[in-house]
Amino acid sequence: MNNDLLYQIALTLVPNIGAVQAKLLIENFDSAEAIFKAKIKDLSRVEGIGEIRAKAIKNFTEFKLAEEEILFTEKYKIECLCLKNEQYPKRLLHCYDAPTILYYKGNANLNNSKIISIIGTRTNTDYGKQITQEIIEHLQPFHVLIVSGLAFGIDAIAHKAALENNLATVGVLAHGLDSIYPTQHKKLAKEMLVNGGLLTECRKNIKADKFNFPQRNRIVAGMADATIVVETAIKGGSMITAEMAYNYNKDVFAVPGKIYDNKSSGCLSLIQQNKAILLAKPQQIADELGWQTKTIKPPKQKELFVQLSSDEKIIINLLQLKETVAIDELFIQTGLSSSAVAAALLNLELQNIVISLPGKIYKLIN
Repeated sequence: MNNDLLYQIALTLVPNIGAVQAKLLIENFDSAEAIFKAKIKDLSRVEGIGEIRAKAIKNFTEFKLAEEEILFTEKYKIECLCLKNEQYPKRLLHCYDAPTILYYKGNANLNNSKIISIIGTRTNTDYGKQITQEIIEHLQPFHVLIVSGLAFGIDAIAHKAALENNLATVGVLAHGLDSIYPTQHKKLAKEMLVNGGLLTECRKNIKADKFNFPQRNRIVAGMADATIVVETAIKGGSMITAEMAYNYNKDVFAVPGKIYDNKSSGCLSLIQQNKAILLAKPQQIADELGWQTKTIKPPKQKELFVQLSSDEKIIINLLQLKETVAIDELFIQTGLSSSAVAAALLNLELQNIVISLPGKIYKLIN
């Protein structure tokens, strides 16, 4: 049995140790096993841990539950994606509360070059259904991974439309992979495993409790380049997800509707507060995110950049291969830390070598 995985799962079971604390601990120790074997005084020194949480780690004895989880994942061929795992969704790593471990069953690339989350009300209108389907159709040429929450309404419409357009689609669940909620979506979930997958941070036997949905929503928001809100009331899960995406510095799009329609009130509020881009037509998404194919111009000669740092040269080399690159793709493709990328981009902008476009897109200045 994988010892490190055992301790990774065990860390999620320790009382008062949430995703934020677990991430800090993993960053400070070589492995999850080292966390459990560390002295209380060393654990206490980690930011946000303190003596009470340190003692909770040292007093933890329920490793049997972690062993049972590993046996379950092995039996059903479920991947366990820890923070340092190569397949872990890299975009989530830039979220302060990234899940300690994710359980994944499917074949979609969770680090696809283009990922969009589509969310909305469970009680959609015909207008909401039509717009969702049109959005998916316009995203099809870009081979986008579609993410949603497998809920009734807009979520399910987005998943089905993705499958119909041969796009991979991943459902993020608020429960363990030993069940499907709502049960009416078992057939849809099975179809998604053929071209997409199911993802959750919940262990088996964890049900779709109302407290798990906001936790689920942060994954939907954090693992995508942008979140599209089709229809939603002023309160509800879609607004929580949109707010999370906004706070993660992700692009948020909102589909407008009638000003007196309750199902459009949330979208209109996001637009009014400048937390979302008004989505007037599906073609706008690719334009805003810099995905539109353009004629590639000859790259600048490298000798022009002889004074650049090694980090800056890495970014320049990537920008020479592509007309435009999103900030999340820079993180993934360069392998540099977020602070290193930010510093390098700032210097390149000050030297008039790189320009920043709307949607956190960067390109070389011709």
